[in-house]
Parts: sequence; C-alpha cells; structure tokens
Amino acid sequence: MKPEILVIAGPTASGKTALGIQMAQKLEGEIISADSMQIYKGMDIATAKPSQEEMNAVPHHLIGFLDRTESFSVADYVELADRKVKEITERGKKPIIVGGTGLYISSFINNVQFPEIKNDMELRRQLKNEALEFGNAFLLEKLKKCDPETASELHENDLSRVIRALEVYMVTGKKLSEYKKESLLKKSPYSFTVVALTYNDRQILYDRINRRVDIMKENGLVDEAYEIYKESGKIKTAHQAIGCKELAPYFENKSSLDECMEKIKQETRRYAKKQLTWFKREPYINWIEGDKTSDINFFIKKCENIIAKR
Repeated sequence: MKPEILVIAGPTASGKTALGIQMAQKLEGEIISADSMQIYKGMDIATAKPSQEEMNAVPHHLIGFLDRTESFSVADYVELADRKVKEITERGKKPIIVGGTGLYISSFINNVQFPEIKNDMELRRQLKNEALEFGNAFLLEKLKKCDPETASELHENDLSRVIRALEVYMVTGKKLSEYKKESLLKKSPYSFTVVALTYNDRQILYDRINRRVDIMKENGLVDEAYEIYKESGKIKTAHQAIGCKELAPYFENKSSLDECMEKIKQETRRYAKKQLTWFKREPYINWIEGDKTSDINFFIKKCENIIAKR
C-alpha cells in the first residue's frame, strides 16, 4: 500500500498551523511546511512561522533552513518534501504537510516532474530589470499572454517563479504548463488526504488577517523587516514577502507606519483571496468551514471524520 500523507491547506490566517499541530499529536506525525516564505531564516514574524513552543511540541521540517540570499524553486520543494516524507515514514511516523502555497502542494501531490532546462542568466537579468522598471505585475501580465495557465497559479510577488516560467517559454518555445501536464503521466508513490480550511463569510477571514498583522507589529515586525530591507540588494526572493516590501516606503520616509501597516493588511487579504481561488479549483480537497466557531476541537473532529471516510 502507498504511504498515507495528510495535507492541511488553506489561506493565510485560517488556522492551519494550530490544526496541523493538533493532528500531528493525535496521529503521531511530523509536519512538513508548504510555505514558500517560511523556508527562509530570519523571517519568523513576517511569515507567521510556528512559535518555538509549537515546534518543540511537534517536529517541523522545511522551516527556516535557507539563507535569505538564496533562491528556491518549486522543483527544489518537491525534491526536499519527498526526502522528508521518506525519512518520516521510515521512523514510523505520519507525514503531515501544512501550508498555503498551492503551487508547492499541488506539484507534490501530482508528482510533477520538472524539465531539465538550461538556465539563461542573461535573460533572467533582463526580465528582472523589467520588473524593477515596470513592476512585478507587468511581468505577470507578460506571462499571462504566453502561458495563462501557469500565470493563474502565481502571485505577482512570486517574481522568481514568474521569471522562470517566462524563461522556460522564451528559451524552449514551450509552456511550463505543458511540461507539467506531460509529467503527470507518472503517478505519485503516495496516497493523500487533503483538507483545507475556509470561511464562507469572507469578512471573518479578513478580520483574522487584520488581527494577525496587528500582533505581528507588536511582536517586532518593523525591526525584522528593516533588517531584510537593508539586505534587499543581495536577497533574491525573501524581500518580496508580504510584510517586508510594504514597509520599504516607511524606511525611506515616503509613507507613515500606519499607512504601510494598512497596506500589509490589504495585500495579505488580497493574497488570501488568491489562495482560496487556487484551492477551490482542486477536486481532491475536502473543505472544512469555520464560520460558526473558532473552537479547535470542531476542526479536529471534522478532520478526523474526513480521514475515517477514506
């Protein structure tokens, strides 16, 4: 039989971390993060990493292991996640993937095989300069024209992935989405139960996001973001994290702190909406609606019922 993996997904601030820890404790599991920004060191507050207490309660993997100056691809994630699943399974524990980066989750679940395409560093530099001159949204629109399917999976802040998708198309003349479809012919060696948290009343989720951002500020977000801001010339991807780039105008005396904090809330709400749009396209997801209660036991029971029905 294929090893069973539990996946807990959903938008930011939906309660994934708490549910993941509770389920890991009940199932004797270990957590593998599926968050494209939590992989970086020194970004604990901006990326809402689990607290040290939470990580002491349950083993966590693929969190805070990469220097902020390093780049990291979806292919890298799939390779590392596969390695961690094997290690956890060999220890007799249950792998539990928790996160909101849909591209990471779907690529791993679908066993996407990534093409070996030679990097064109000069083309990357050109595309990055276009982003600096015209903005990230400009490059995402450019990708929509040649590979709309891949573009629909990405946020404009996923600049390195937007650039890579453009690079693949411009170098090979073939869409990255086409490569992915071809790779799906190889079935996954794992069996998945996927649950995702949602709120039909979107305002409930937005209120949770706003409260989280306020707590981030209290916990030292501004100081953390300033350290990242000072390194922005050397950092490839990390400085694009929501909660960091929006504070740059404050550091440059162009906007007030309150204005920048409101921008963080706005961008986080926008990102959560995009996450929900992504996950709602996936047929394999079992949804847990949290509109009526914030009691963790409700979410645990729902999750257990979904697992039992498999």
